[in-house]
Amino acid sequence: MSDTIEKIKCLIIGSGPAGYTAAIYAARANMHPILYQGMQPGGQLTTTNEVENFPGYVDGVTGPEMMIQLQKQAERFGADIRDGWATKVDFSGDIHKVWINDTIELHCETVIISTGASAKYLGLPSEQHYLKMGGGVSACAVCDGFFYRNQEVVIVGAGDSACEEAHYLSKLCKKVTMLVRSEKFRASKIMEERVRKTENIEILLNHDTVEVLGDNQVVEAIKVLNKTNNETYDIPATGFFVAIGHKPNTDIFKDFLNLDETGYIINTPGTSKTNIEGVFVAGDAADHVYRQAITAAGTGCMAALDAERYLAAK
Repeated sequence: MSDTIEKIKCLIIGSGPAGYTAAIYAARANMHPILYQGMQPGGQLTTTNEVENFPGYVDGVTGPEMMIQLQKQAERFGADIRDGWATKVDFSGDIHKVWINDTIELHCETVIISTGASAKYLGLPSEQHYLKMGGGVSACAVCDGFFYRNQEVVIVGAGDSACEEAHYLSKLCKKVTMLVRSEKFRASKIMEERVRKTENIEILLNHDTVEVLGDNQVVEAIKVLNKTNNETYDIPATGFFVAIGHKPNTDIFKDFLNLDETGYIINTPGTSKTNIEGVFVAGDAADHVYRQAITAAGTGCMAALDAERYLAAK
């Protein structure tokens, strides 16, 4: 452990639209924020090839470029952006203690958590290849569905989110094939009925994804296994959407903060406040409903303002 302890007025854990927006607001309020970028600097958007639904970018922007711009904007106002990730916290006392990389100990007056959530993937090598290539694999239909207008796509998942995303894609795509890995949906009856009644959604129960096929650049088909008869076959598709859930990056906070059953941080409705005074949350670490860059940025603003008011009241 470190011999020296750094005292911080406002610590922001995690980057992405939530963290960087919080840093912009906190820096402009003279809170001297220090932001640690985390394991994935820039967050989930760094895996997104094109962002076309964030206001102000008329011609769109790549996810990585947008994160670079947000970081530079935060730094322009004096935010201290650092490499490293939080490995341990102690919110049991008046001083909020956070350890970075298991070695640096920070004592913080306020903490803004913007650690985000990670989409769950199947883990197939071919899936990961096309995800990295930006060539047809996505975990966000609302983000990327636009690029598959009038095309045929495949989506895997069985819960409410999968049904919602399949229904969203059905309005854009010529055909949506929905792969359900078991014999029945996990979704609520109303969501299941919605996809079943949608003409251009084909539902394949008891099907597994075997491989994502393509020309090494873009997706061309999905090889699937029909577990009922043990036969494999290819489904032509230009897009493969994975909707099997998200895991919030909140494990280190579970001993101190109230989390729901999935691990999302529970905030006071209408605010960014957690159950610990002086600790605030922004972005996908608390949001399992919208999960958009613009909503994450909005809650980053809220967290900085809530932290500023907390310090002023002290």
